[in-house]
Amino acid sequence: MAKRVAFIHTVAGLAATFKTLSEEFIPSADCFHMVDESLLQNTIRANKLSRATMRRLAGMLASAQEAGAEVVMVTCSSLGPAVEAARALVDIPVLRVDQAMARQAVQMGARVGVAATLRTTLEPTTELVKAQARAAGKDVEVIPRLCEGAFEAVMTGDTATHDRIVSEGLRDLMDQCDVIVLAQASMARVVDGLSEDERRVPVLSSPRLGMADLADAMQ
Repeated sequence: MAKRVAFIHTVAGLAATFKTLSEEFIPSADCFHMVDESLLQNTIRANKLSRATMRRLAGMLASAQEAGAEVVMVTCSSLGPAVEAARALVDIPVLRVDQAMARQAVQMGARVGVAATLRTTLEPTTELVKAQARAAGKDVEVIPRLCEGAFEAVMTGDTATHDRIVSEGLRDLMDQCDVIVLAQASMARVVDGLSEDERRVPVLSSPRLGMADLADAMQ
């Protein structure tokens, strides 16, 4: 019987993205998607990950297990610390979408840049990279970059301003780092718009690396 996989999203549009990725990476799996946008909205509003939000995520993980999931992937990087805290409360593996990205980054260089448009995503991603460096026994400098104003711009539909701010942030990081990780997968399209000369260091995004990690975990 096919393994059952649950995805927990805080952005509704990601369900379609990960459905497509599932068909590529785990085509035989039986997948279902759980969406609660308020988890991210409340985190942004509070400018931190609250205990209430952490409890609610733990409840969603328990519900996923009760629904028959044999493994869960949480696709929101802002919820990373909540994932770590809730893992012990369920009996199935729970993966963070950004964990494989952070693990690969620390293997690629001693200076890792972290780019984000939200502080609530920047901070947990930065801590994850540091944790992966410690686990690998590597001395890694993490250089965070908050692309201020980009998130607010895209929320108003001004994608051009979002992309300009993110591009400026990435160009600045490339002068300081050996590799850059994107704390939000939505930033990846900006990388595609950079010229080859501007892409002086590798830039990693989480969805495909996370799905490859999930496929390995299911073997």
